[in-house]
Amino acid sequence: MSERFRKVLAVSLAVVLALGISGLAGCAKKTGGETGGETGNKPVKGGTLSFYLNEPAFIDPYNAQESEGVQVVSAVFDSLVDFDPITSEIRPAAAESWESNEDATVWTFHLRKGAKFHNGREVKAEDFKYAWERICNPENKSEISYHLSAVKGYDEMQEGKATELEGVKVVDDYTLQVTLKEPFGDFEYVVGHPALAPVPKEELDTPEKAKAFADKPIGNGPFMMAEPWKHDQEIKIVRFDDYYGEPAYLDGVDFKIFKDEETAFLEFKAGNLDFTSIPSGQLKATIQQYGESPDGYTVEPGKQVLTGSELAVYYVILNNKDKLLANKTLRQAFSLAVNRQAIVDSVFEGTRDPATGIVPKGIVGYQDGAWPYAKYDKEQAAKLLAEAGYPEGKGLPEVTLSYNSGSGHEAIMELIASDLKALGVNVKLDGQEWAQYLDKLDAGEFQMGRLGWIADYPIMDNFLYPLFQSKSADNHSFYANPQVDSLLAEARKTPDADARIEKYREAERMIGEDAPVIPIVFYKHGRVGSDRIRDFVYGPMGIAALDKAWIAQ
Repeated sequence: MSERFRKVLAVSLAVVLALGISGLAGCAKKTGGETGGETGNKPVKGGTLSFYLNEPAFIDPYNAQESEGVQVVSAVFDSLVDFDPITSEIRPAAAESWESNEDATVWTFHLRKGAKFHNGREVKAEDFKYAWERICNPENKSEISYHLSAVKGYDEMQEGKATELEGVKVVDDYTLQVTLKEPFGDFEYVVGHPALAPVPKEELDTPEKAKAFADKPIGNGPFMMAEPWKHDQEIKIVRFDDYYGEPAYLDGVDFKIFKDEETAFLEFKAGNLDFTSIPSGQLKATIQQYGESPDGYTVEPGKQVLTGSELAVYYVILNNKDKLLANKTLRQAFSLAVNRQAIVDSVFEGTRDPATGIVPKGIVGYQDGAWPYAKYDKEQAAKLLAEAGYPEGKGLPEVTLSYNSGSGHEAIMELIASDLKALGVNVKLDGQEWAQYLDKLDAGEFQMGRLGWIADYPIMDNFLYPLFQSKSADNHSFYANPQVDSLLAEARKTPDADARIEKYREAERMIGEDAPVIPIVFYKHGRVGSDRIRDFVYGPMGIAALDKAWIAQ
């Protein structure tokens, strides 16, 4: 998921995506609701958990496009499948089972019987078909319809030539059959995205209902909206007692909306929040005060700071269409010139990992050192700069490094510019407002820029296909390699998981050799929870598993 779909970036990138890919928040005081007494480690029902959130872009699944909105949607809705909050292993959700045909072009999902929407009506296969077609209807202007791009009929809907997804068939009330345009062995992961949850058509059949649904969506998940979204203030959800699975322990969750994480952190320290992000430069002090979680994802009393790895990467885009940066050897030299460890140490207090490729740790298929030029080697960088035709930078024109300003990226950009300067490359820093910056990236009106990417689903394809397939809208480097396109297509078509992963690995190594972008760091959490919450897990995909959390007295 590109940061273009993460509104939080514009406000609190400094801590997460390092400034920026998601942004959230915690301390030790009751914050609403009655709590049950704690009996050892046995969960008890009751209490309301308070959770720092930036103002989401949407909480209606059809356009759930950034971390804040997706957090709410994931609590209020269930998609066909789900992922283990720590291991990211796929598991049943609204579908109790599923299978594909031999070449992975037809997928059949068997829904749970008796699962209900929050309005009391049973969830049927037709509700998924309606929801997906609502996303693909160009009149609705969904920015996340790409999740369904593999489905047969998607292109026709996008072009306005069809009103239904040809590939989505309701076999019966509890069976949904999906036919793809071409084989895709990992499609079962795609349908786990919260945006692809079912929605009840009867709650959206008039403009008035649709408007109300946007602020108070009716889902099928473990929590339901308590009241309409109070923009720039809060979003309240409460336990749905008729949930098909085990009901949540919490009475509810109050998502408290603040304009910045510094304010939220002060509220946490005052005991008015249970979960928050930690402002830049305060991580080590917070660990010293509250203790660090052993696994990095689970809050425990006295071990409350979460520093687990995220399925996310921060990188510098090199415009491969630019006359200068079309030179592969020059791109390789630039990548070798960047001291990633220095960035980790000086900007992130040593709490991030230097990126050695584009696919982060935690994704099945991750390979350390997949990109031969994603390391610091000043001597080799100088040699390649000379091979590119610019010994010691002589004759090399000034290069512009653009970024979205006001979001904490300046320190990283300055260090990168300094590293390139030491190589003999003069760099001009160009900070721009976020929306303007994205427009320039889309138009290719830049030389170098920065972005981040966090997994939509925990698979290699989600990092390689969107970012490097030549026709992908998220390929902002404008990288085009027919061999890579072919390998990615072959990988998608490979039904055997091990063989599929090996093809993705080969594609990543090939991309790394071409150095179309410069991987900088892999993200890690920088969040803290209060000492009253138990079994609270904030996973590597940046989503809290609220259905199992509980509150101790």
